[in-house]
Amino acid sequence: MQALILHLQAPLMSFGGPQVDQIGPTGRFPTMSQITGMFANALGCKHGDFDPLQALQARLSIASALVREGEELQDYQTVDLGQTHLRNPSWTTRGSSEHREGGLEARYGTHIRFRRYRADASVLSSISLSPADEKPTLNDIGNALIAPARPLFIGRKPCLPSTRLFVGIIADADSLAEALTRVPDTFPDRWTEIAGRNDKVKVMAEWPEENDRALPPDARRAMRRVIDRRDWRNQLHGGERIVARGTLVLGRLPAPASGGAS
Repeated sequence: MQALILHLQAPLMSFGGPQVDQIGPTGRFPTMSQITGMFANALGCKHGDFDPLQALQARLSIASALVREGEELQDYQTVDLGQTHLRNPSWTTRGSSEHREGGLEARYGTHIRFRRYRADASVLSSISLSPADEKPTLNDIGNALIAPARPLFIGRKPCLPSTRLFVGIIADADSLAEALTRVPDTFPDRWTEIAGRNDKVKVMAEWPEENDRALPPDARRAMRRVIDRRDWRNQLHGGERIVARGTLVLGRLPAPASGGAS
């Protein structure tokens, strides 16, 4: 199988999670809907392109390794929408003006939010598509990440990546989890950027349940249910999947391979 390798690193990143009221949480690993949105943004899709977004999300499988955990940071945000300069319609990033919907409190009240981020973290992700030969392919996505149609961010718009997102493509991975363990050897030019001077790094990782059989039987793991799929047409999160969480050892291997977008 082919596996596209991402390196997610920024001063602040947010990986989302079930939100209650005004509290916006973050997990340790990127989510299915987040990766879908990032790829679609790079390819030039619009937020209202519901069918292509849903189709892309349905094809994705993701595994991730937490190379550097960083720390969780909470940002307190408040804004008084009743201020004179905020009472009129505002311009959006789509180049058009709009006004908030809802009652007086929603339109002109004081809004308070708590937004949580991962600070100074570094995450490797491997992604596959099924079917692999449908458009967009992994090569299409890799090229779009190199030259995106719009600026990319990791979770929220202030979370700009501090390094190149696209690492490369492993053409013959046994599984997404196995692909992560091959990154130090397959892309040695990126290893110092990802893990410093370490030849081996033991990391917390998350991979699809069906990938579990490709790992050593003594690997420590626990199954869990994550809610990270999105109904793009109705703008709702609710789809879930089963993942395994455990530890992987990322280390240099003796015989380097090669791969990349074309």
